[in-house]
Amino acid sequence: MYSRSPSNDRSSSSLRAVVTRLRTVLTAAVAAAALAGGTAAAADPAERADGDALGICADPNNLPFSDRRRNGFENALARLVGDALGRPIEYTWHPQRRGFIRNTLDAGLCDVVMGVPSDYELARTTRPYYRSTYVFVRRSDAGFDVAGLDDPVLRRLRIGVHAVGDDYSSTPGAAALGRRGLIDNMVGYSIYGDYSQPHPPSRLIEAVADGDIDVAIAWGPLAGYFASRQRVPLEIRPVEPRSDGGFPFVFDISMAVRDEDVALRARLDELIETRAADIRALLERYGVPLVEEER
Repeated sequence: MYSRSPSNDRSSSSLRAVVTRLRTVLTAAVAAAALAGGTAAAADPAERADGDALGICADPNNLPFSDRRRNGFENALARLVGDALGRPIEYTWHPQRRGFIRNTLDAGLCDVVMGVPSDYELARTTRPYYRSTYVFVRRSDAGFDVAGLDDPVLRRLRIGVHAVGDDYSSTPGAAALGRRGLIDNMVGYSIYGDYSQPHPPSRLIEAVADGDIDVAIAWGPLAGYFASRQRVPLEIRPVEPRSDGGFPFVFDISMAVRDEDVALRARLDELIETRAADIRALLERYGVPLVEEER
């Protein structure tokens, strides 16, 4: 997903970069800059002869979503898709930030983006294949818990959030804290980070483990994966409420193809339905917090 960390309608550009850079997850964002549009490309990949490669647009340094070693859950999902369609997988690597869609999918260099918000406007999205949420992350030995955004304990804590540049309002957690007068409690960590280092968005989770901050608000797929890989035990808890001040904290995530690739989208939709149990098991292996639809 976009590393992509998702955001809300009022801040949809940030969602496109975290779940374009965290995606985060896209991601995120699963909190980032808007992606620029591009031109249409090639014929529908679903009409190619069996055996032709299926091109995957991906970030080479964005675990847990994707990386060049193909260790992310979107890499694993791409393998599942390729096997199901009888196609070998080929990657076009590009950092997921401004211009990602224009320079990859719309340029005809690849055919599928594995994770974007389901209401993404710059490409044709499939049916959702998972729903996740922002979470609170704290050390297990912290001596406190956080019940939700209105928990009084937050007023005495250092709270880490992802930020896009100097814009703290670009992520839903930061915006919610700002509305509660907790600006001085916030510690910002760039969603892009130092790209010369492995998986830059993980610095936020590492800061919790190191005690630099008391708690973080992070996109769930990123938090679930890296929380389990720290030197001290960390705990995650979904942010409540699910929506606050017009900012949702829960997002549906889909794959995306070019607008004209209707047949490929239909094949992917069918695969998402028929392989739902396999996809869910894959996501659970990576620690993705899955949210059921409210009834």
